[in-house]
Amino acid sequence: MSERPHDFSPADRALFDLARMVRDTSYRFVTPTPLTIARNNGRPGNVEAGSLADVFGWSRPFNDTILPTPMLDLMTAAGVLDRQGGGFHSTIRLSTLGADLFVHSAYPTTAADAVFFGPDTYRFTNAIAAHLALSRAPVRRAVDVGCGAGPGGVVVAKSRPGADVAMVDINDVALRYARVNAALAGAARASAHSSDLLTDIEGSFDLIVANPPYLIDPAERAYRHGGGALGEGLSLAILDAALDRLSPGGTLLLYTGSAIANGYDGFRQAASERLDASPHHWTYAETDPDVFGEELDGGAYAHADRIAAVVLTVTKEN
Repeated sequence: MSERPHDFSPADRALFDLARMVRDTSYRFVTPTPLTIARNNGRPGNVEAGSLADVFGWSRPFNDTILPTPMLDLMTAAGVLDRQGGGFHSTIRLSTLGADLFVHSAYPTTAADAVFFGPDTYRFTNAIAAHLALSRAPVRRAVDVGCGAGPGGVVVAKSRPGADVAMVDINDVALRYARVNAALAGAARASAHSSDLLTDIEGSFDLIVANPPYLIDPAERAYRHGGGALGEGLSLAILDAALDRLSPGGTLLLYTGSAIANGYDGFRQAASERLDASPHHWTYAETDPDVFGEELDGGAYAHADRIAAVVLTVTKEN
């Protein structure tokens, strides 16, 4: 059963009320890449916040004249107001996705438990929406693996309001935000649970969605580090776990990235080795041929051609 705002702790209720108050101002902010945020924040005149979007979108420092006192009080109660010198900084961001607002971590997302939201989030949820628009298969139980702030689970829950949707993650901060975000979206049957992949959640699923980290991150931040040779490790682990947990006719939609080296897509090859001999129908498509190009400057990707955003869709036979 999903938690409703009246079931929240006082801090989570304050976070919910804060996000709702900001939303009611007709606030909108589409979160771009960290590099784009850095470039915008580095421009003359952007050192300090002058608007709600500056505070909760661009993550700029602000003084106590920018926000009304009720917002500052809710930020304090929610534990998301950081005092810096003589001013303040929000430790959360608020991003719009369609008609909904999502709480996630402030820029820069350097903490080990940071909860990321950005261009990959929009591509991931667009892929889910496109799949559900075409699919006639019933969805009674669904799960968003490594849910982060919960956008995948929320999109599924709002598209299939009769489904029970689990949002699972190992990051307690992510689970906090996912619960609040599901309540903000009115996704009454979406609930957040602590689980490493699917190990701590029972049963089979008609739909499994996932947007795992897929880069090699030297700091091994949970939201970014995929492991393996070129970041594919966690994506393959999710594929392996999902194949055993799909209901007959159920589908896995895995949005991830694959480093292409000398024209060779190692993730696709590893996935095909698992799937070609199985009784599953699967498709694979690049949705963006070139993401995170800055990673090619050295390290694990010094010899990669590019990193592509891909969607692997696997459907189990009835």
